[in-house]
Amino acid sequence: MDDFDLSQALDNPLESDEKEVDSRCFDMTEVHSEIVKLDAGLDLVVSRNPYTMKGVATLLLAANRLKGPLTREGRELRDDELCQRIVDSVIETTIIETAENSSTGRGRIIFKRLRSWECNLTDDENKDIVCTTKDLKLESVTLKGGNGNHKVTFKLGTYFSPGVGQTVVLSIINHNLYISCTMNGNKAEMKLEKCSADQLKSITADGNMDRFLFYNKQRGMNGYMFESVMCSGWFISTSYEKENHPVEMCKVDTACRVFTFSIY
Repeated sequence: MDDFDLSQALDNPLESDEKEVDSRCFDMTEVHSEIVKLDAGLDLVVSRNPYTMKGVATLLLAANRLKGPLTREGRELRDDELCQRIVDSVIETTIIETAENSSTGRGRIIFKRLRSWECNLTDDENKDIVCTTKDLKLESVTLKGGNGNHKVTFKLGTYFSPGVGQTVVLSIINHNLYISCTMNGNKAEMKLEKCSADQLKSITADGNMDRFLFYNKQRGMNGYMFESVMCSGWFISTSYEKENHPVEMCKVDTACRVFTFSIY
C-alpha cells in the first residue's frame, strides 16, 4: 500500500484542462511537504501537476473521507479492503445524469449503477436472513451449528442519491429476485420481484422503478439501515423477539422491530 498512487483508482477524475499532462512518477523529494498523513501506513501524495479547480476539490473531499478509521470489526483492513475504501472515497461525477422530460420540460434524475458485490445481512439481534422455499419470502432466524448455508447471499448494487448519500438495490444471488417496496393503502409492503439486471442499470426518479432503491444509511460504527426511496420513512426490519418471522417494512418507531443490519 505504500506505493499505491491515488490516481490509479480513478478514471481520470482529476483531468487537466491542458491537452497533455505529464503523468510520470515525480520526485518524492520535491513534494515532501505535500504528503498528507491519513493513517498508519497510508499517505496521500499531492503532485504538482496543474489540475483544475474541480480536480482539487475532488481530491480534498476524497482525502477527508479517507480520514475515517481504517478498521473493520476490531481488525485492520486487508490490502484489498484498503484499495476498495480508496476507490469508494473518490467515486464522483457522471454518476447522476439529468434528462429533459418531453412532456413537462423539467429535468429528471437518473440513477446509474456504480458497482455490486455479494454479502450477507445480520440484524442487531444476530438473526440471519433466510428465504422460504415454498412461497419465496424472506424471514429472520438464528442459525446454529452447521446451518449457515441456509442464509441468503445478497448481491448489493450501489447507486448514488444526490444530497442524501448512497442508494442500493438488493437481490438474491443466482436468482433474478429483487427486494422492492410499494405502498399498499397506508402501509408500505416489501416484495421479492423478478427483474432483469439490464432494467436496473439506470433508474429514473419519476418512474416506478425506484421501488427497488433503498437509501443505505449508516448507524453507529458497523450498522446500516435501509430506507425505501419510493416510500419515505419506511425501513427494512425484522422481528425483535420472534424467530422465523417475515422481514417487513416498518416505521422506525414501531415497537419490537429491528432496523439495523451488519453487512459482511
